[in-house]
Amino acid sequence: MSDISTPQGGNRLARLLVQILLGLGTLAITILGLLLITFIIGRVVPIDPVLSIVGERATPAQMQAVRDALGLDLPMWEQFYIYVRDALQGDLGRSIRTGMPVAQDIARFFPATLELATLGTIFGTLVGIPAGVLAATRPGSISDQLVRLVGLMGYSMPVFWLGLVGLLIFYGKLDWVAGPGRLDPAYDMMLEFQLTQYTGMVLLDSLLNGAWDIFRNALSHIILPAGLLGYISMAYISRMTRSFMMNELGQEYITTARVKGMPEWRVIWVHAMRNVMVPLITVIALSYAYLLEGSVLTETIFAWPGLGSYITDALFAADMPAVLGGTVVVGVAFVTLNMASDILYRLVDPRARA
Repeated sequence: MSDISTPQGGNRLARLLVQILLGLGTLAITILGLLLITFIIGRVVPIDPVLSIVGERATPAQMQAVRDALGLDLPMWEQFYIYVRDALQGDLGRSIRTGMPVAQDIARFFPATLELATLGTIFGTLVGIPAGVLAATRPGSISDQLVRLVGLMGYSMPVFWLGLVGLLIFYGKLDWVAGPGRLDPAYDMMLEFQLTQYTGMVLLDSLLNGAWDIFRNALSHIILPAGLLGYISMAYISRMTRSFMMNELGQEYITTARVKGMPEWRVIWVHAMRNVMVPLITVIALSYAYLLEGSVLTETIFAWPGLGSYITDALFAADMPAVLGGTVVVGVAFVTLNMASDILYRLVDPRARA
């Protein structure tokens, strides 16, 4: 192995530093573009923020005072500079509906969405990858047709319909799971006053506190909405896994491994899967990002107090600071996941590191 002091080691270090700087520059430009888009949206929507704050009965003097306090009479470039400066400092404005800083509201609601989307992605990944591999290794078989049918249903059926049917069957008829919400009211009070909240995610916090009764109740509440999101994620991941795996199984190195007498399970799960995981990492990251920003209907149906419900309620109340703040957070999460998938891509694929 070459040392950093050698020319080859110095070139590798230089390439690594260039890649890091390019990644940070891309991240900064993307976030700046996101802030620019949200800033423009906040200025072009036909909602007067001053009127939303002071009400229709305010005097002209009161409205002008609020307008001055918000800096709405400043030049547009200066308003954007203040908006970016405050956003980078964690100040996303104050919610008109709750009267609280938007950053504090998001810190309270986002863990619920993160918990729901994380469990959905884990379920979709653990089920979707084996299902896709099974379908790819048996093309045209009953298992292949079944996996494709289940995936097609996941794409075709509306989310709100699946949620309502799930509540009707598993909660209303069979009573296998708890109803809407994160916890029963009694446990909700215990969570707020008796448990130390480390992360804001009920399952994790109840485990860290050793509150097994709260954990069981939270698991009963989350299993249905997380399963619904996991089904949607599984439909996408299984389809892409099948496509990637079928492409790899037709490569010459797979034929060579089989000719040498290598066991079929090793050919599939070691050699082929090693190359399948490279593009599959991006697929899983995009699926996770989609669940983080696209679970609004699921949260609404299951009365889940997450970021999607928060943004929806703010939109109906014409609370633009909350809407734009939530949009910025979702966008940053999306960009971060993309960068994380790119880093994992380079770690898994030596060709990308080269």
